[in-house]
Amino acid sequence: MGSAKPLQQFYISEEQSVYLLKQEDARKHRQWVSLCQQQLRRLGYQQVHYIGNGVFGFVFAGRLGNTEHVFKFSRRTLSAALQARLAEEAEILAPLAHPHIPALVRYVKASGQPILQMERAPGVDLAHFAQRCGALPVTYLVPIAAQLAEILGYLRTLPRPVVHGDIKPSNLVFDPTRKHLSLVDWGSAVLAQRDTADQPLGSALGLVEGDRDSNARMGDVFFIGPEQLGGAPSTPRFDEQGTAATLYALASGQVSRFGSKVLPAASLGLPRPLAEILDAMLSTDPDTRRQGGDHFLATLPASRHWLLLPLPEPRRLPLLPVWTHSQGKEVDTVAYSSRKSFLRAHQLDPLPPEREADLQLAHYYRDFMVGMGDSEKGFVAAVGQLGHYPLLGGLALHWHSGGVDIDSSLNLQDPTLKGPFTRAVNNLVSLARGIRPKAHHQGKAVFKACFFNARDTLHLEREGPHQRFVAPPQLALPFEISEAPELEDKTRLHSYFEDGQDPDENLRLPPAIMQELGRLNLIHHTGCIIFEVLPDHMKIHSYLRLLNPRKADEFRACLDRILAQLGAIEDLGIAGFMKLPYKNTRHFEHQASQPAHYYPKDPRRAQTAS
Repeated sequence: MGSAKPLQQFYISEEQSVYLLKQEDARKHRQWVSLCQQQLRRLGYQQVHYIGNGVFGFVFAGRLGNTEHVFKFSRRTLSAALQARLAEEAEILAPLAHPHIPALVRYVKASGQPILQMERAPGVDLAHFAQRCGALPVTYLVPIAAQLAEILGYLRTLPRPVVHGDIKPSNLVFDPTRKHLSLVDWGSAVLAQRDTADQPLGSALGLVEGDRDSNARMGDVFFIGPEQLGGAPSTPRFDEQGTAATLYALASGQVSRFGSKVLPAASLGLPRPLAEILDAMLSTDPDTRRQGGDHFLATLPASRHWLLLPLPEPRRLPLLPVWTHSQGKEVDTVAYSSRKSFLRAHQLDPLPPEREADLQLAHYYRDFMVGMGDSEKGFVAAVGQLGHYPLLGGLALHWHSGGVDIDSSLNLQDPTLKGPFTRAVNNLVSLARGIRPKAHHQGKAVFKACFFNARDTLHLEREGPHQRFVAPPQLALPFEISEAPELEDKTRLHSYFEDGQDPDENLRLPPAIMQELGRLNLIHHTGCIIFEVLPDHMKIHSYLRLLNPRKADEFRACLDRILAQLGAIEDLGIAGFMKLPYKNTRHFEHQASQPAHYYPKDPRRAQTAS
């Protein structure tokens, strides 16, 4: 293997979806990513590529000889205290030696740029793997669970137990050919303050023995347990909770822990011992959670003796209509949802200021969900999960005393993903059925979501809020045209204005634009249009499909007149409008929880029967 040259300094921008950034910010971001890759190539690395980013940094990979390394760069825009976390991560990672933990290569600070270099774990992260696979079969899930139990056991037997603090699918890399698991991204790791019996372990990162303050960091709230969320002193029990939430999400085809009341582990076709352990670990009772964690570490090592055979996947029909398209169009889906206010079923105690400071980026940690019940959180997470797929369209849900009515237009742009996408849609419906509107909502509630392509977002800029936006002559709102007129039944059309004023939107559009939206609403089409107005930047997100080709000129004229009136917008905020192609309402009764369903005791008999 060749020797690498010293790492040099380079700067990486704060990242949103690059297609939602202002033009200059997007250009800088692409330049900086390119610069990182060029710098690693100069150091002798080949096959250099961008892996992804988190709230605190960016990650690249490259090959040197026969060895692949990962490079983690801290965001230069963070405070010095937060940039120092990369050094702390290296300090935690350096003494760890385990086949399921990629080793630290080195930590350097080149011209002020902290860089962490590690071995590359073989395989693909489980978040991406599950997105294409859907709910993982037990032949994958049980070996993953056994290896997680092995890792947790190792971390608590160290001279000073280590808490990873952010176990979730995207931090687990899985090689499906060898069924080998690696735990990565130790940026939230700390030395445990208390053991599994909640007894103090002595000083940890400057905290004195018996200190009630927590050194724990805020992992992903979709997966961490209530003690870590509440700021309790760090303990290996935190990682039991991350493990349980991860296994539950992978088994159910979800992206969070929150659906476990409506879709319990006992309903997911798992071996009964594992299902009961996960349901215990995700219980609302702290003692039950601890007992479940003890059973997990005691039981899973013996799972290598379980008879696990692949069973044929039952054919799943989507509970809502799903249309697939093969247009070869690149789609970067963004999910825009509203009506969050009705979901706040109860209010938790607010986090103390030091924990609020640890959140950093509200959009990353989804802290708006703190005020919701778990089933409501699971539902919102399920809506967001649809946006992980190349999807265009929208949803409108109406809860009432008899159940929930759902209107939808779901256009999946990659037919190869229909299987896992169907599972995600059906999970969303199940979670919606598990929600009952509260009495102060008069037994009714509404939720809307739009899915648009960020690549189609229009951007306008101005120097400040006292100037007017001006649309350049070449600016045009894109729309698709149906090849032939689709049947128009005026009694079944869904209107832009049908669901009423949204309490979570605050942008007042001028009358001229509202008038044009009214005209647009009379033309048979489907899609959404969303105005997002900031002090120096306007984004117009849209997905529009004209269903009557004869009206193309009239449709285009309406859109052009909307753009011509953008200068009349004086307010700040967001306003969105959605139109479904026609009303095809699906009604579902309330169902608080799905029934039990376990993996068969004798899978050979099940294989023969199938």
